[in-house]
Amino acid sequence: MRRICLTLPTNRPCAATITAVAEEAAYAARHFDTEVHLLILDSSAAPAHAEHAEAVRRIPDNPRIVVHHLDEARQRDFLRRAIDRSAATKPDLLLDLMLPAGVSYGACTNRAFLLAAALGCESVHRRDSDSRYQAVDGEPVFPVHHELLSLGSRAADAARHVTETALTADRMDRRVAMVGSSFVGELSVDIGEILRIDPDVYHDMVGLWAPAHWTPEQKTELVEESFRGAGTDAFTADHSTLTLVDPMRVDMCNIAFHGVHEHVPLPPATDTIGSDYFLIHLVHDAALPGVLHNRNIVNFYTGERRTDSGFVAYQLRFVKFLLSMLYFNSVYDHMAREGESLLDGQGRVRASTVARLARESAGLDRSENVHRLDALDTAYRKLGGRYAEFADLLSGRRERLLDEARGDIEDFALLTEAWEPLVGAARRTPVPPAPGQRR
Repeated sequence: MRRICLTLPTNRPCAATITAVAEEAAYAARHFDTEVHLLILDSSAAPAHAEHAEAVRRIPDNPRIVVHHLDEARQRDFLRRAIDRSAATKPDLLLDLMLPAGVSYGACTNRAFLLAAALGCESVHRRDSDSRYQAVDGEPVFPVHHELLSLGSRAADAARHVTETALTADRMDRRVAMVGSSFVGELSVDIGEILRIDPDVYHDMVGLWAPAHWTPEQKTELVEESFRGAGTDAFTADHSTLTLVDPMRVDMCNIAFHGVHEHVPLPPATDTIGSDYFLIHLVHDAALPGVLHNRNIVNFYTGERRTDSGFVAYQLRFVKFLLSMLYFNSVYDHMAREGESLLDGQGRVRASTVARLARESAGLDRSENVHRLDALDTAYRKLGGRYAEFADLLSGRRERLLDEARGDIEDFALLTEAWEPLVGAARRTPVPPAPGQRR
């Protein structure tokens, strides 16, 4: 029987999502020879945590589902013991990178990766608290269906379970490293209001994601594809493709990894959207097989983003994402050139190569990011209102933001260098039980 980790990281009230993901776990246990470890990593405040604990208590008993609801104190306890066991040279820094004070999309998923290793799980299946499942004839459409059909199998075997295959014969002996889909509904990045206010400003801002040397046509194509997921079309019937999955076609709310996450972590940058997408690019550039399916999850926005503090926090995360691309565009470009040489003789990703590329990128000239900040200042002021007020805040943080962007890629390199020993140590580290933990 295979053992998998279905994980839901959260820092907000999401009792309904916990119930829904538990139903997906039950589907996996019912339809596949699988033991599911439902891992809820809860960084929310006490009232929400209590609601989540009640939602966990109401999950029906199932002998093939183990529910782990871990608050940050229990996560920190596990991390400290695993880091100490790994004999890392900078244990305190590693703990900060794994469980930072600020919001980190990469760090919360990295914690899931380590805990999955500790639980003996062969794969990690991630969902988000601000999303829900589509339904057909009243029945939820669970992505885990496609994930368990193919993930970890030889591509040649997975080919029997997909609609079509677009993979060359020389890659059919490799194992499927990733299965994913995207989302429908609202934009994955909360900048739709900018598009409504001024489409030209939206184009200029989103285009800052691209490398500076790209042509206007390339930037326009990127803008038109960015953050839209699979659009708004509702699910009607299954379709899946065995292929090298285009990173623009999948989203981290609807993803599963096998193997690759045990060799390379996600960037642990704080307050930076998109910091959790690195492995999607790595799987593609290393020519590891993947499956792209169409069981898209529904994305929605929580009310917190509409508050003044939520608005500022989210716009700052968007700006930091754009600044991070100076470094990640360089790493992605070099990974694409490395191609299959990113893999060793056993088909595993060479973590040392990824760490080297990340560390080398930290030495890039920051003038491209200075231009990004100049362009963002102009754009936010043109939008007016609270956007202009945000531009004032941004202008006072320029040097700090430039330093943070460089520091973030250096932290990623350091974490990548420490990752494989840390995963090995996690496998030998017991997971602390939560009060009333469910078997």
